[in-house]
Amino acid sequence: MIRKKTIYILLSIVILAVLFTANLIYGSVSIPLSEVIGILAGHDTVNPAWQHIIQQSRFPQAITALLAGASLAVSGLLLQTLFKNPLAGPSILGISDGANLGVALVMMFFGSSFNLFSVYSFGGSIAMIIAAFSGACIILGIIIYFSTKVTSPVMLLIIGLMVGYLASSAISILNYYSSADRVHAYVMWGMGDFSGVSNERLPFFIICSIAGLLLAILMIKPLNALLLGEMYAANLGVKVKRTRIIILLCTGLLTATATAYCGPISFIGLAVPHIARLVLGSSNHTMLLPATIIAGSCVALLCNIMTVLPGNDSILPLNAVTPLIGAPVIIYVIINRKNIQYFN
Repeated sequence: MIRKKTIYILLSIVILAVLFTANLIYGSVSIPLSEVIGILAGHDTVNPAWQHIIQQSRFPQAITALLAGASLAVSGLLLQTLFKNPLAGPSILGISDGANLGVALVMMFFGSSFNLFSVYSFGGSIAMIIAAFSGACIILGIIIYFSTKVTSPVMLLIIGLMVGYLASSAISILNYYSSADRVHAYVMWGMGDFSGVSNERLPFFIICSIAGLLLAILMIKPLNALLLGEMYAANLGVKVKRTRIIILLCTGLLTATATAYCGPISFIGLAVPHIARLVLGSSNHTMLLPATIIAGSCVALLCNIMTVLPGNDSILPLNAVTPLIGAPVIIYVIINRKNIQYFN
């Protein structure tokens, strides 16, 4: 059984490499694989435009999709394990809504830029990144506070939903009082996009994403203990309250980073953990967590390819593509929930 699961993971790594390469080759402008390899190796190319496309657009976009997909998938897995709810996702605690509210404030109230203490000026995407992080951290702080007051994961889940509704209500009010062009800009951001991370911002995005993923990997043993129930986990020496806070912090970091840079991406965090479980047939996080990381990256890279319409320069919104993969998975989970053992 272990050998079979190892083969699955190795096969998924090969699929990941193929999809990553396809993201560099395929687009509105097709670039030969030999030219892509030469450009990445620093060699001269026959077409300088190809070099600009690969270095400034497709490579950072592929890296962003790879890490954002992994981050959202792991966030979904952590929350599903914590709440023992197969329908829990990164937006379930209102963290994504907090990031959305921060961006909405910048785009619809401040007009995509703002001055901090009238000294430091932030414009465009930098302002949105700061706002998204701030909104997500505020909501995360509220959730962590309530996690120290509420012992039931179900009650904490309900509180997270209510906080998310409050943030959504505030966004609706901003929509009502904002001009049409600002509302349009916010709606376009809300459709999701992996191309918003430039080479200059890519290092910070990579650091935040990898830090969150490494923290999740360090939580493998406590996560496996939580599968047996909180009382059993406590008997094994797991500090349940501290573990819950660390899981929330990890989820907040991963979700806030992905949302700040890529917008609110739907279904990846909710559906990918189920794909990994169905393939492995196990809820053991020793194998499930790495499989979820790889599967999240694969799904994000596949969705990024699907946004490019063949024979056309048009690009579909990311959130118009992710439900095509995520929705069937969730429907299957709901229909076969009684026959699938997720938390054992």
